[in-house]
Amino acid sequence: MRAVDALMECLKAEGVDVVFGLPGGANLPTYDAFYDAGIRHILVRHEAGGGHAAEGYAKATGKVGVALATSGPGATNLVTPICDAMMDSVPVVFITGQVRTELLGTDGFQEADTIGITMPVVKHSFMIQHPLELPRSIHEAFHVARTGRPGPVVVDIPQDYSRADIPYEPVTDVHLPGYQPTTDGNQKQIRFAGKALANARRPVIYAGGGVISAGAAAELTELATVDRFPVTCTVNGLGAFPAPHAQWLGMLGMHGTRAANYAMDEADLIVAIGARFDDRVTGKLSEFAPRAKFIHIDIDPAEISKNVPAHIPIVGDAKNILPRLTAEYRALTPDPQRLDEWWSRIRVWQERHPLAYEESADSEIKPQYMIQALYEATGGEAIVTSDVGQHQMWTAQYYHFPAPRRWINSGGLGTMGFGLPAAMGAKAGCPEQTVICISGDGSFQMNAQELATCAQEGIAVKVFIMNNGYLGMVRQWQELFWDRRYSHVEMGRWPDFVKLAEAYGATGVRLEDKATLAEGIREALATEGPVVVDVRVTREENTYPMIPAGQPARNMVG
Repeated sequence: MRAVDALMECLKAEGVDVVFGLPGGANLPTYDAFYDAGIRHILVRHEAGGGHAAEGYAKATGKVGVALATSGPGATNLVTPICDAMMDSVPVVFITGQVRTELLGTDGFQEADTIGITMPVVKHSFMIQHPLELPRSIHEAFHVARTGRPGPVVVDIPQDYSRADIPYEPVTDVHLPGYQPTTDGNQKQIRFAGKALANARRPVIYAGGGVISAGAAAELTELATVDRFPVTCTVNGLGAFPAPHAQWLGMLGMHGTRAANYAMDEADLIVAIGARFDDRVTGKLSEFAPRAKFIHIDIDPAEISKNVPAHIPIVGDAKNILPRLTAEYRALTPDPQRLDEWWSRIRVWQERHPLAYEESADSEIKPQYMIQALYEATGGEAIVTSDVGQHQMWTAQYYHFPAPRRWINSGGLGTMGFGLPAAMGAKAGCPEQTVICISGDGSFQMNAQELATCAQEGIAVKVFIMNNGYLGMVRQWQELFWDRRYSHVEMGRWPDFVKLAEAYGATGVRLEDKATLAEGIREALATEGPVVVDVRVTREENTYPMIPAGQPARNMVG
């Protein structure tokens, strides 16, 4: 069969049920193979939208996402989604077309060194150098993407190789001698960690997106509740521990709660699980958690001690390690009263510094109230994607995620334009679930064209635009740190989002009064098909609390 027909068989064998892509000259043979393959293909309007949709699919389902693009600009339009997937450890296989081998190196039409361009931002790459390599390379790409620390893999296929006839035999085993991730964790180190937890008087469990990637949310909850261990999560870890829980401190970091950040600052032991001590969490690194010892559990050995030296490093899969750590702790029968004083201090912080905002005296909609209304209308049961900016942080603060894979955002790269295509991918992967995208008037316009994809494919995402007429987070920084010198952050009055939605075949709604906001949200959620809701909110509201960049957590403002 043709190599591209073998490619289709490989995708089916990997359980692929939907792919996102856009055809072009170099990948025309692949698209010809789709004609008879029986795999759902969603035609996106921009390759970046396809890449982010594959990320949203992967984050919502836990399966490997797939995105396709042609050579040259098609492949370079995938660079941002590839980098985004790398930063957030998202398993996606990106399959790109390449010019014919006789044109490689000649600056042929739509030629680009896709492997070279993407090399710094992929987990691994495959440049197909013979048609016979294609089937095994596809299976190896899926294996690398989903195992160990998940991440993006690029497979670049020259057009003439994709058309070649090859003898196809199914690949039933994948064994890469040079790639053997450590998953078990060292039992001696786990025992040391159990003893450290038993001796700690001010412990904090700090969980990141790696807990969700490992499918270890239940194991995290079991560890936390074996005693009264306080728990905080990164923005990518939200949902790994149920937010409506007595031991939940809220998110930590730049816009996290004071209770979470103060607890980290005062802790004597921090148990980091699937987290990488990002600068948005640590603030001034030299003053981060100065009294704490660190247990660091991560499947990627390169992350351990990268930013913060680990006193007890444990390399492995959190789903394997956490039950054993819980068992070690149970066997020690530690003093149950030793955490009383610690919780007393935490409760004081929570009572003195709750998340709060000043409600409007008139009909004006506060952005925080908008998120609260969305949470109440969905009961916390929706899959929520977001773009990047103030609306992202308000959602992280005020939408209380009870379970993993309900919160999908661009954490590491901070990609505006991520939200709508990610919602599209999440809905394609989880068609029975309510999927909403919370965006800003700046972010939404970066990939608004994917509304056409949603309309054509019947993907009923509900988009709520927090419209303040500004690039809100940049404006906030200019207000606080640049003497209110508002330089090029005013978005103006365009477009009319209701008309834009209608032009794309979606339903458009505008909400401007807090008295009717909740009912308007419920009506939008009940409307068939894709919906765009333009919510006019307070123009110059700031996202608080906040750790100013480069300062320690104890210097929070707002």
